[in-house]
Amino acid sequence: MNPFDMMKNIQQLKDSLGTVQAELENISATGSSGGNIVRVTVNGKMEMTGIHLDPICVDPRDIQMLEDLIIAAHHDALDKVQEQIKEKYGNLLGGGLGGLNIPGM
Repeated sequence: MNPFDMMKNIQQLKDSLGTVQAELENISATGSSGGNIVRVTVNGKMEMTGIHLDPICVDPRDIQMLEDLIIAAHHDALDKVQEQIKEKYGNLLGGGLGGLNIPGM
């Protein structure tokens, strides 16, 4: 491959990645647990942006259960946002020709 073509391809990939990073903030998903009494929202950058606790799940005698529900809802939200990223950017991230093959994506 011609080195100049390779540099051009690298620049195009860099531009694409910059666009993807900006768009990741606009992707979000909400995960839930405990029959929807705990909900956690994350964005495409895997940052938690919101949490909702139904008052029924707040029992001071069972903090461990609430902690487990929050963790489960967070994992659910992460799974959902990763699925959205795969659907939207699978060709870029998925390892096909020119793909980046990023682990976890």
